[in-house]
Amino acid sequence: MGSVGNEITHEFRFFRVHRDGRIEKFIPTHKIPPFNDPITGVQSKDVVISNKPPVSARIFLPRIIDTTRKLPVLFYIHGGAFCFESAFSPMYHKHVASLAAKANAIAVSVEYGLFPERPPPACYEDSWAGLQWIASHANGNGPEPWLNEHADLNRVFVGGDSGGGNISHTLAVRVGSIGLPGLKFIGAILVHPYFGGMEDDEMWLYMFPTSGGLEDPRLKPPAEDLSRLGCERMLIFFAENDHLRGVGGSYYEELKKSGWGGSMEVVEHRGEDHVFHLMKPDSENAVDLVNKFASFIVQD
Repeated sequence: MGSVGNEITHEFRFFRVHRDGRIEKFIPTHKIPPFNDPITGVQSKDVVISNKPPVSARIFLPRIIDTTRKLPVLFYIHGGAFCFESAFSPMYHKHVASLAAKANAIAVSVEYGLFPERPPPACYEDSWAGLQWIASHANGNGPEPWLNEHADLNRVFVGGDSGGGNISHTLAVRVGSIGLPGLKFIGAILVHPYFGGMEDDEMWLYMFPTSGGLEDPRLKPPAEDLSRLGCERMLIFFAENDHLRGVGGSYYEELKKSGWGGSMEVVEHRGEDHVFHLMKPDSENAVDLVNKFASFIVQD
């Protein structure tokens, strides 16, 4: 017989919980240092946004051809079910660097707190801190020279995939509710976003015991939140075979009915699964996703 500590009390899609409180994650998180890409010309570096709580980010600067031309800013929020992955992982480094290159935008990829070390709402609050940090560069005297010298804070976009898409929505609600002086939030990009209404809700509730339960607005956005999103445009990506396709579709339908005054675009990739573009980034549909994501930024 195994020890009491090895008994399983909860098992979810991405981790199990042992009776002694130990959390066993199924997917490891790998990190790599920033580097400059000689092919695309994208430079990257890591910055500290806050020490307490610990929040950092990886910034990507595309090749600068015209120093007088300011660039849009993409604030990117990685996925990972609020418990794994990183802005510093090889997969997200490659993806966000490709978006910076294709959109000719400065990308700030936030490294937020993960369960169990820093359970939700840390992911939401850390991401808000990151967006506030970007806004602190409004007068050209913020802590990061790349933003001071090259960023157009009248063209800020927020985007993310899976759980990061969920967090992106909450930031749009917060900007629409209380504002954020220093930047203009143009568009939100939700890629295969997570919302409530499926089996993973139990995992989210376990990670976030202080939440409002199944009716928590971060899990089930009410019409009043949807109607006051603080961006002008939204782009939502769906994958036909994604286990989150249903809840993402419900979000889109509710947003259409909410009275929000912005414009919406939807792109669906047939025959694809959840975050396929990260798993096979060189595939035809992954390239299409990056191109359409970038075009949404460039068209402003």
